[in-house]
Amino acid sequence: MTAAPRRPTALIAAVALALLLGLQPVTTDLYLPALPVIKAELHASMHATQLTMAALLLAFGFGQLVWGPVADRFGRRPVLLSTLTVYLLASLSAVLATTIEALILVRIVQGATMAGVVVVARAMVRDLYEPHEGARIMSLGLSGLGLIAITSPLLGGWLTGHLGWRANFVAVAVIALGTLVFVATQLPETIRQRNPQAMHPGPLLASWLTVLRHPAFRAWAGLSAATYGGLFVFLAGSSFVYMQVLGLSPAQYGLALCSSSVSYLVGTFVCRRWLVRHGMVGSVRRAAVPTLIGGLSMAALAAAGVQTVWAILVPQLFFAFGHGTHQACSQTGAVGPFPQQAGVAAALAGFVLAVVAFFIGQWLGLALKN
Repeated sequence: MTAAPRRPTALIAAVALALLLGLQPVTTDLYLPALPVIKAELHASMHATQLTMAALLLAFGFGQLVWGPVADRFGRRPVLLSTLTVYLLASLSAVLATTIEALILVRIVQGATMAGVVVVARAMVRDLYEPHEGARIMSLGLSGLGLIAITSPLLGGWLTGHLGWRANFVAVAVIALGTLVFVATQLPETIRQRNPQAMHPGPLLASWLTVLRHPAFRAWAGLSAATYGGLFVFLAGSSFVYMQVLGLSPAQYGLALCSSSVSYLVGTFVCRRWLVRHGMVGSVRRAAVPTLIGGLSMAALAAAGVQTVWAILVPQLFFAFGHGTHQACSQTGAVGPFPQQAGVAAALAGFVLAVVAFFIGQWLGLALKN
């Protein structure tokens, strides 16, 4: 049956996107200042410690392949409410972890449930808006995500330094609870027509092939994975470099990570201006300049043996600025051509991104070990 969904206001949609997509930096950035402490207290190897991040991302990637069709079949709200509830319980379980293996298992559950939250958030944009308007709303939501990303490492650094790493997961659980309450009370169902065949193997495989064959999907999903892959190198390795090599405290590291989030936030604001003037493709082309400056300058300084905070921080500010534009456009562009298959398209785009980040995390764990 076809039913016109109750359309949320632009403000409610943007706040929902900020909270739902913001679960990613909450799950990663708030936790990053605690990584060296977790490694020491749980007597873990570097590879196992990095696996708490990499396993989360792999579960996040594969989880999206499941939740995308489920959301197309049963609707957006049931998936959001169920995944947020399990995510909340997993976050509380992390507080009780006594071994690195137990923590890895909890992170896998977090990643799998976070997948449902994020894939539905992206699909909802396509449910409600055409691609160009969707990019503007997505940019608003990512501005909110940027604010969450700014506060997450600051909070994580303070909690780690004063209360220990387990307090970080208590904070994650509180944020998850607030998001669950908001969704339950404020966010209506947005899907226009449920697809009763969305989970059938034959139609599902046909949908995957249709999406994967589309050149616009490959271009936008590739952009999203590439820029997030570059960001993930920084996210997964920066706590050890800043704190163990350069001697920053958890609070100082939180400030360093916060500055990157501020640059990302500025990028989302600039993105909205560029979208009006230059469209999605023109905006991405302009954002490529700071992205290249950031990536190439960081690589050049590292190759030259420059080991200072500024040699990492300044290039990262450039890269994060470009990332603020790339993600708003790429996440919307990958789903834009598929109004009837938004869940599948969002899932596949997220899967590609997460798999790229997983292999980067595996490589990084081995590289840092050496």
